[in-house]
Amino acid sequence: MIPIRDNQPSNCIPVVTYILMGINLLIFVLQIQIGFNNEVFFYSYGLVPAKYTVPEMARHFSTGNQFFSIFSYMFLHGGFLHFIGNMWFLYIFGDNVEDHFGALRFLGFYLICGIISGLFHFILNPVSMVPTIGASGAIAGVMGAYFLLYPKSRILTIIPIIIFPWFVEIPAFIFLGIWFFIQFINAAGSSAGSGIAWWAHIGGFVAGLAMVKLNKNLPQTGSKEKIRQFTTKKHTPRLQMIVASGSPDNPDLYGNINITSIEAIAGTNKMVTIPWGFYKPLYRVKIPPGVKQGTRLKLSGMGKSMQNGIKGDMYLVVNVKNAI
Repeated sequence: MIPIRDNQPSNCIPVVTYILMGINLLIFVLQIQIGFNNEVFFYSYGLVPAKYTVPEMARHFSTGNQFFSIFSYMFLHGGFLHFIGNMWFLYIFGDNVEDHFGALRFLGFYLICGIISGLFHFILNPVSMVPTIGASGAIAGVMGAYFLLYPKSRILTIIPIIIFPWFVEIPAFIFLGIWFFIQFINAAGSSAGSGIAWWAHIGGFVAGLAMVKLNKNLPQTGSKEKIRQFTTKKHTPRLQMIVASGSPDNPDLYGNINITSIEAIAGTNKMVTIPWGFYKPLYRVKIPPGVKQGTRLKLSGMGKSMQNGIKGDMYLVVNVKNAI
């Protein structure tokens, strides 16, 4: 399953998510120059449990290196697909989780999930001499947080059927639940030298769940609101996915479209995609200037087609974010 996008809007620019992606990109470019076959580099900056438990190996690494490896391993990748896959999942799920925690707490959340993920792998494989690298554990924590925070969000997903891609919208709790189940099955059937730290993924996911619960009990410092003054989005995404609803005997359909208060004042144009099974057409929607919260826009002829030939309309309710 490959996620394409979610329909959970975020109100702020995910600055930390973009910074983390940028750091990973810079280090990946450095890895390209160094070479992915450079074992010394991976043993030096990857997480190798034997560096801490096997005296013959531990003596080759300083205490500073052993400490730094707990952080550095989560910024290394083993190849292009490894890097792209991790960054794509961070891009899909990171913005909403950062929106919930705030920039500074999200940074701490991400690093702590990565550390716990590494420790989880270490505890279950204490004498492994295989370097563990990748942002997967920290990103698994992001996915665990998303699972709790936005379970009803819908993930537009590609499922390959032989050679044909099947586009389907999956509720987040099902998508992430399947992902977690796959990690668990692979972890249960893998060995310490399998090359993929499946238990680290599980540890990161569980850490993300726990951190969401813990965050509710932490006092607010006010930094989240101060940073939001500079990161709040002035525009909603130009392309939006509409989840339509209606009754079986009524050809009309109803949905919501999100805009910011600035867009409500000035007016804007949006492109919306409305799922109809395998067919997902694009429609252009003009938002007139001066619309208010709850305004209904009528899209003629875009409702259901009934057996008697009657075709209904679609009504989009305007949802103004950051209303002023």
